[in-house]
Amino acid sequence: MNAITSVRNARSLAPAAVAVALLGLSLAVRPAFAGDESPAPTKESLQAMYSEFLKAEGFNPEVDKDGDVAFKREGRVYFIDVGGAQKDPQYFRMALPNIWPIESEQERAKVLAAVDYANMRAKVCKTHTVGNNVWVAVEVFVAKPSDFKAIFGRSLNAIDGSTAVFVKKMRE
Repeated sequence: MNAITSVRNARSLAPAAVAVALLGLSLAVRPAFAGDESPAPTKESLQAMYSEFLKAEGFNPEVDKDGDVAFKREGRVYFIDVGGAQKDPQYFRMALPNIWPIESEQERAKVLAAVDYANMRAKVCKTHTVGNNVWVAVEVFVAKPSDFKAIFGRSLNAIDGSTAVFVKKMRE
């Protein structure tokens, strides 16, 4: 076999080799993302996990009317979204609702500009409107539901930082 034939044979095998490699990679990675290695968490198990963690951290958590786990910190009421985690166990969302009421359509325009600015400046946080109020939330993916513990403190700080950026922009 000459050099030209060897190169042609290698070229014709390359797409097949890439396909086999990608298939192997997808099969190797799939379980880490599928979340199907263990049974899906129940609403009650998530509520218990979040509540126990918050109690250990010195908070006084309560399950709210929506089934989320709410807690107070420095006069503010935060909540951890239980329903979202139940539907997608690799999803963690903690929110600080109602940080700013929108009292007019004129103010809404200023709010939207401040929301945009806060989102541009923030890591991981989403500042957004819900009806006539502004909320700030951290939304991340975790390998398993209990992994939220490792990022909880930083998530709280991110929410507070994004809130401060939004409020400062509104007061300009």
